[in-house]
Amino acid sequence: MTSIQIASAASTGLFASVGPAGSAWIRLTFAAVAFAIVARPRVWALPRADLGWSLVLGAVSGALTVLFVESIARIPLAMATALEFLGPLAVAVLRRAGRWGLVWPALALTGVLALTRPWQGDADLAGVALALGAAVCWGAYILLTRRVGERLPGVQGLAISMPAAAAATAAFGLPQALPGLSAQVLWQSAVLALLVPVLPYTLELLALRRLPSAVFGVLMCLEPALAVLAGLVLLRQVPAPVQLAGIVLVTIAGIGASRTAR
Repeated sequence: MTSIQIASAASTGLFASVGPAGSAWIRLTFAAVAFAIVARPRVWALPRADLGWSLVLGAVSGALTVLFVESIARIPLAMATALEFLGPLAVAVLRRAGRWGLVWPALALTGVLALTRPWQGDADLAGVALALGAAVCWGAYILLTRRVGERLPGVQGLAISMPAAAAATAAFGLPQALPGLSAQVLWQSAVLALLVPVLPYTLELLALRRLPSAVFGVLMCLEPALAVLAGLVLLRQVPAPVQLAGIVLVTIAGIGASRTAR
């Protein structure tokens, strides 16, 4: 989570050169090459179902990455992360055990209203919509990563899904990236690709093999807080008190939903 937030904040420096989707596509391409070199997957030897789920995971991972970077180009990092966190929250709520699980969506909705402050009329609706789209993808990503991680050893699943992610996002990222490509952009993107997606996707895959979904979900509730810290230190983004309260409410909702999940 720390790696993701640092890289997300640092990647905003590339937006002026290659655009948000362009920066995401370059990082995914470097990640695809890195995983292919390390894992050298034997695609032809895999069962068709395992290959199919890995490709779906790649498409979802690519959409998640592009939607999120497009959102942080429009709204603060902490707000985008808190909205994106509604995806894992929804997964936990759907797996709830008992009626208490229904309390958490209401608490999360209150937090989202505090974050976006629609009564002020200054929220970037496109940025909010993109972050919510990333939330849907993040929820699907967690379910798919567990499935692929259980069926394929090591990082074989990621070695297949990352090229798929790069291919799926090329139509959006390549037109933005081509005009601004330079040696400096490429080496910076290569470093950022190690921070995200190579390191966090690998660690999340390994974590989901070892942890119950509810425990993983509780730990992921730290992400909005880390986003506040990264935005404050690296981007000088100071949230308003009511927005901080909204982030806290979303985080509490995530913890509660994860702890009451089956």
